[in-house]
Amino acid sequence: MNTRQLKWLSYLTFVVMFFATFGGTVVTKTDSGLGCGHEWPLCHGEFVPAHTIASLIEYSHRLVSGLAGLTAVAVVVAFHLFAKKRSDLRTYSVLTLIFVLVQAVMGAMAVVYDQSSAVLAFHFGFSLIAFASSLMLALGARRMDKLGEASYPSGGTSRVSATFRGYTWAVTIYSYIVVYIGAYVSHTNSAGGCLGWPLCNGKFIPELSGGVTIAFIHRIAALLLLIAIAVLAVCGYRLNRGNRELQGLGIAAVTLCLMQVFSGAAIVSTLNKPEVYIFSALLHNLLISSLFGVLCYLSVRVWQTGRATLQQPKSASAARGIGFEPQGGKR
Repeated sequence: MNTRQLKWLSYLTFVVMFFATFGGTVVTKTDSGLGCGHEWPLCHGEFVPAHTIASLIEYSHRLVSGLAGLTAVAVVVAFHLFAKKRSDLRTYSVLTLIFVLVQAVMGAMAVVYDQSSAVLAFHFGFSLIAFASSLMLALGARRMDKLGEASYPSGGTSRVSATFRGYTWAVTIYSYIVVYIGAYVSHTNSAGGCLGWPLCNGKFIPELSGGVTIAFIHRIAALLLLIAIAVLAVCGYRLNRGNRELQGLGIAAVTLCLMQVFSGAAIVSTLNKPEVYIFSALLHNLLISSLFGVLCYLSVRVWQTGRATLQQPKSASAARGIGFEPQGGKR
């Protein structure tokens, strides 16, 4: 299997994971989690459920999640056999498989047993890691095919400082915390705790109680994330002028974060319009999933860039091989 075939297999895995994440959001927002009752893997005792909307939504999500598991197994096998020198891509494939399995088990447990909102929020969190891993795999496989990097990827000619690298990792970890808080808002039905936008119930600091507290904390956390990513994008662009990839990832991150903020405003404005609200909620979740995936990939690339920079040869003749060229014969 060549790099082009590996690339398209990773694309397929990402698309399936996209629909699995999308389906999970639909299940949550339509309250279809018990569309098949407290049964798993059967649906009301049947392989093909009765044609109710809730059961069809839940069962369709189960089928897509099963397909995600199969494609995850396929990429693990393919990249371990045909990309033996690419430890990064093999790691992404394994992470995709692990977290697909984890979220599938948690989904089954959520159906069979009643679980708290805090635990249900982790279900989305784990599916988000699976989605991000598949996105990193697709981006990495695309880079491998485009640049012919059969072995460990080069980092570019620009040096990434330890401070910028650490800040990137910190922002990525913080973004996951914000995602979890958002999932908790959804599972506790606290989205209506803050009416109006950008103010919460017409105040900068509302009276905190119950759902208002949860929704307000999420808003503050999201605002801090936007500021942190804006700083990341500006510093990334100014400090990495020799690496257009890192610049592009920073721009993509801040763009997705801005879109995420406005989609959150759309959720608040459509709370009383169920037929529109579900689309706002789906967009909100898909944007944060994409943002987290981009931040994860950026975190990996700044680490790889720093690693490759430390190993750069000092001679002028060797330096000509540095950059975005294959490094297979230089490791």
